[in-house]
Amino acid sequence: MEIKVNQELNRLEPSFKIGAAFYRGIEVGESPQMLQGRMRLFQESLYFDFEQKEIKDIPEVQEWRSLFKKTGTDPNRYRPSQEALFRRIKKQQYLETIHSAVDLNNFFSLEYKIPMGIYDLNRIHGDVEIRIGREADTYEAINGRDVSMDKKILSSDSAGAFGSPYVDSRRTAASPETVNALQLIYFAPSMEEAEAEKLLSALTSMFVQIHGGTEEHKIIL
Repeated sequence: MEIKVNQELNRLEPSFKIGAAFYRGIEVGESPQMLQGRMRLFQESLYFDFEQKEIKDIPEVQEWRSLFKKTGTDPNRYRPSQEALFRRIKKQQYLETIHSAVDLNNFFSLEYKIPMGIYDLNRIHGDVEIRIGREADTYEAINGRDVSMDKKILSSDSAGAFGSPYVDSRRTAASPETVNALQLIYFAPSMEEAEAEKLLSALTSMFVQIHGGTEEHKIIL
């Protein structure tokens, strides 16, 4: 499988980069108590942090809001996914456990302050392109709503759009039946490639510690 970034997106943001992690032979299930405990404590810590600072002032949130604007998306209406998570926590609407793959993905997104997606690799068809959505791009999101992806950054395969740093689709969502997965990590554009590689190595290592299997990863510019 090839993953590439469309040139139009690179022209809008020359420093755009994503991490792609392929996991094979994994076991997805209920999150370990260790992860559930860390997730709860981390959210409570963030809640108290947000009493002292504004979410919009977080540098990584600012960068992604700026990038959404460049593609024609209003970030006040369609928020980058990590900002949406932060706003839930600020309201004390803490994230409930779903399953180990999604829980860990959400934990990473909160910790590194960037959007991430985790997908069932067996439900992705052909090569993947990261591009700006067009009017015809729509899908049923994981929340059950049909969403238009026009002017939004998205990932697509031969069957159409399936993921985004805004909201992911139900079609390719990881589940307890997932044995092979693709994780997309949307780095802040300002992050240097060496730092991105270090972050990617750390999170893929932890993912395999919890889920078993094997992993390979790369940074795509």
